[in-house]
Amino acid sequence: MISREKPDVPGHGQDANRTLPAGRRKGEAVVPVITVDGPSGSGKGTVSRCLADKLGWHFLDSGALYRLLACAALRERITLDDEAGLAALAGRIQGAFLQSSSGQERVLLDGEEVTLTLRTEACGNRASKLAALPRVRDALLDWQRRYRKPPGLIADGRDMGTVVFPDAVLKIFLTADPEERAQRRYNQLKSLGKNVNLGDILEEVKQRDRRDRMRVIAPLAPAEDAVIIDNSDLDIDGTLRVVLDRARRIV
Repeated sequence: MISREKPDVPGHGQDANRTLPAGRRKGEAVVPVITVDGPSGSGKGTVSRCLADKLGWHFLDSGALYRLLACAALRERITLDDEAGLAALAGRIQGAFLQSSSGQERVLLDGEEVTLTLRTEACGNRASKLAALPRVRDALLDWQRRYRKPPGLIADGRDMGTVVFPDAVLKIFLTADPEERAQRRYNQLKSLGKNVNLGDILEEVKQRDRRDRMRVIAPLAPAEDAVIIDNSDLDIDGTLRVVLDRARRIV
């Protein structure tokens, strides 16, 4: 595991005349945000959900918003090279994330359930391509920031700490070897009865990493003040313990 200490949290001994936090209006109380960024397969989604449950905070799965848009674009037959059309679509779709009585999440797009479609590799790859488009990112920025509500927010994504919530009280960056992340995805898909090939998944992981890191707008990278955790040798419980320890130092 690799980690590095985080400097003082903004607002605690630093310049009080800084700009307003992202998503906050003048006169409103500061709502704390913890961001958890990282590449696909790093476990950030599961860790973020568990952390939100432990703290009793709200949860934002930013990747799900891009996946919703990818689903909507397929439905509307809007191609990935129509950036203006995609940005306009992002401004009018309605998404809902519901919890069933059994604890399973259900996702609705304009009232239609898309839970299974949202988690497919095809949808994820399209979402990654959409995320490289500046006008699409701008269109989704305000939507993401509206999740910032008391008592606090756990935000999971790829640029939560660098772009969406740069004033977060704690920024976590989870990572792991590509081979380990591919194996995790393979195991997950096999458990769902999917016929998948580990070599193909590894290549998809590497391609997505390259695309996310090389994009001009908000590339995948840890914030300068992030705590970097390599969990190649940790399971979800072990990773959560490390992250929760960091969180409890400041909240």
